[in-house]
Amino acid sequence: MAGGAFVSDGGGGGSYEGGVTGFVIITCIVAAMGGLLFGYDLGISGGVTSMEEFLSKFFPEVDRQMHNARRETAYCKFDNQLLQLFTSSLYLAALVSSFAASVVTRKYGRKISMFVGGLAFLIGALINAFAVNVAMLIIGRLLLGVGVGFANQSTPVYLSEMAPAKLRGALNIGFQMAITIGILIANLINYGTSQMARNGWRVSLGLAAVPAVVMVIGSFVLPDTPNSMLERGKYEQAREMLQKIRGADNVDEEFQDLCDACEAAKKVEHPWKNLFLQAKYRPALAFCSAIPFFQQFTGINVIMFYAPVLFKTLGFADDASLISAVITGVVNVVSTLVSIYAVDRYGRRILFLEGGIQMIICQIIVGSLIGAKFGTTGSGTLTPATADWVLAFICLYVAGFAWSWGPLGWLVPSEICPLEIRPAGQAVNVSVNMFFTFLIGQFFLTMLCHMKFGLFYFFGGMVLIMTIFIYFLLPETKGVPIEEMGRVWKQHPFWKRYIPDDAVIGGSEETSVKEV
Repeated sequence: MAGGAFVSDGGGGGSYEGGVTGFVIITCIVAAMGGLLFGYDLGISGGVTSMEEFLSKFFPEVDRQMHNARRETAYCKFDNQLLQLFTSSLYLAALVSSFAASVVTRKYGRKISMFVGGLAFLIGALINAFAVNVAMLIIGRLLLGVGVGFANQSTPVYLSEMAPAKLRGALNIGFQMAITIGILIANLINYGTSQMARNGWRVSLGLAAVPAVVMVIGSFVLPDTPNSMLERGKYEQAREMLQKIRGADNVDEEFQDLCDACEAAKKVEHPWKNLFLQAKYRPALAFCSAIPFFQQFTGINVIMFYAPVLFKTLGFADDASLISAVITGVVNVVSTLVSIYAVDRYGRRILFLEGGIQMIICQIIVGSLIGAKFGTTGSGTLTPATADWVLAFICLYVAGFAWSWGPLGWLVPSEICPLEIRPAGQAVNVSVNMFFTFLIGQFFLTMLCHMKFGLFYFFGGMVLIMTIFIYFLLPETKGVPIEEMGRVWKQHPFWKRYIPDDAVIGGSEETSVKEV
């Protein structure tokens, strides 16, 4: 079977009038701030759950385990289901809310979803900051989850629809860049608040309100996308917006393609039923399900959720564990810049494949280093030299993820779905992502306790499987207009069997597909 396909920029959307305007760049930057919501929370929870004041107030049993070396091995210091529920409950709420967000996004536009997400996150952050018991913590986290569900549903779709095809990848990855910046800011704040004599954890949790406020304000300032306007019958406004974001008066060809796609979408009465039952949507369903599943089983959220906890488990001192988390956060941001530079120059497939190979190697090395020092008993210590090597290979692993599965895990599902099933497809993407994020968040510390260093081999094996999946089944989508994705599937050696001829719009003879 062929490894995949490359779709050239020729024809169709590759020749649309206009280009990238300052207006569209600013719009995409503001919209991508929705990623700050997700990123800040990913980074903040691990640091807070490693603070002794927070643990002693809400999770005294874990605090006792940390100081009772005779009872617990290094692998099991933080193994507590209630503590893990504090982290993971957010993602369960995000899973449920993503389905409601799908309906809101389609009927009322992307902006409304972004507003609801920002408002829910703001309320949740304030409840967490003033929490006096575990129940308040969990309620706050659930509201944060509603915010994440709505933001992750609407923001990637918004970015994909605003960006011109030739730079859709780079602008869409602004969402992932905002996530990585949110993680880094959270790590820096955790380090700073850990030096406070009291209530540092309240400051860490409460500052989550800042990106939420940005999101709420942004939802009022941002324009709606031409696609969303067309869905609601605002044809003239849609044309004017398309002219504004492309910086050209002649947008007839692109506007007609959007109108054709919109008219086809309006004939679809049951997008969810069609997504799951109609063969022509099989590729979209497969990737909207498989990519978020695989993204979580790269093991990245082991690092993003629990970096300070993980480093503390491995014997790093309190400050060292938080500083190490900051270092991985910096690597995450810098490496995402690599993806922004490369994704529309070299394509999606090469980044997926290179990043996968890099992550496999790093997971095996980290697992072996930890296994050599702690064995299966969990007793032992890391020498300074070994600790440095562990941190170095974790950073290389984070870099591989940050320019492959991190940004592309959001970009590819958002750009492959036809308009008529796009909100449903994005809801599947977000809900699968959140479900498996919940599982990893809820059970990682328990898995570490029982699988020990073998857990890193487990994630390495999963990355091997997903890399093979990408090699054989994912066609290149660089430079392909969203409205013409049917053409890509039709010419792929595996997926073409599912795509009828009438699902291909535009002049397919103008687009060449070369087997990789």
